Amino acid sequence: MKYYLIVGEASGDLHASRLMHSLKTQDSAAEFRFFGGDLMTREGGQRVRHYKELAYMGFVPVLLHLPTIFRNMALCKRDIVAWQPDVVILVDYPGFNLDIAKFVHSHTQIPVYYYISPKIWAWKEWRIKRIRRDVDELFSILPFEVAFYEQKHHYPIHYVGNPTAEEVRTFLASYHEDRASFCRRHQLDADKPIIALLAGSRKQEIKDNLPAMTASLTPELLSDYQAVVAGAPSIDRDYYTPFMTGSQLQLIFDDTYALLAHATVALVTSGTATLEAALFRVPQVVCYETPLPRLMRWGFNHIIRCPFISLVNLIADREVVPELVADRFTVANIRDWLRRLLPGQADRETMLRGYDDVARRLGNRVAPDEAARIMVDALGGKGNAC
Repeated sequence: MKYYLIVGEASGDLHASRLMHSLKTQDSAAEFRFFGGDLMTREGGQRVRHYKELAYMGFVPVLLHLPTIFRNMALCKRDIVAWQPDVVILVDYPGFNLDIAKFVHSHTQIPVYYYISPKIWAWKEWRIKRIRRDVDELFSILPFEVAFYEQKHHYPIHYVGNPTAEEVRTFLASYHEDRASFCRRHQLDADKPIIALLAGSRKQEIKDNLPAMTASLTPELLSDYQAVVAGAPSIDRDYYTPFMTGSQLQLIFDDTYALLAHATVALVTSGTATLEAALFRVPQVVCYETPLPRLMRWGFNHIIRCPFISLVNLIADREVVPELVADRFTVANIRDWLRRLLPGQADRETMLRGYDDVARRLGNRVAPDEAARIMVDALGGKGNAC
């Protein structure tokens, strides 16, 4: 069968490449054409555009590149019609992809599948009308989305498992380095337990969160523990220097999973890292500075419908980890929660029990394998589906 995939960012390239790999195991005659990245290219097929030609973030960059965005959108539509795939598979990136879905639904008989459903539960919930109209099959990697789509909006979806959970399971199955060896490899103190600091993957997140994280580490605490910052892969080492000068922080790159495997506690900026820390069973404090904190708190209480910001709490449907956001984001609060999560403290044990519930809700399914199986079956099993 012929599969046309569209992604708009690096994470989509990763998820789509794994889906392509799984599709090839289900359908030996699979052909691919796509808007994607280097990882998808390695799986084979024809890349029409690199996602970097689509990915503009923020109002001003998008405005400045509107002609390019419109040209790429028009090219994508023409290319789909010309190639006539058996299915169009959209991966996240709803601003671009929902427009493509509308076109394909209106102008062709090609089914539209959406892998990694748009997070309309967090914002732009009105997009459910477009999804219901233009998307034939929706695939989710977050279990709580099932209730949101099916119970609230009466739109059926497939929960196929969570890729992060699978990645952590795969890592732990093959990682056998003890903490002393890990510390020697990174020139750390093998006699001190580790406090991991995951301050975000973007410069603004690091700038906003790392200083308060650092300030929460008292000299008394650092006499018994060592603090290690996980460097974000897209950020240069030099960017961290001003935040670490005069501190006792250590910085390591390209080894976050190993760091979490040996950490005793963590300070984590909201995002996928909160789920990773939970899956490694590292008690954590979620720290996320926002502008106008009092106004943001009012918004959380009266406007924003999403009850939590961390994936851990969203999956558990209750507060498993503390979320120090808006007016709760203070050095004193971070320091207090960090103390409450050290070994021997009751809050630590309560959080670890909550992690067990999160892992249970995520399940053990392998997301790309499950999605590929459902897709091939839904398309009529033209490949060698099993």
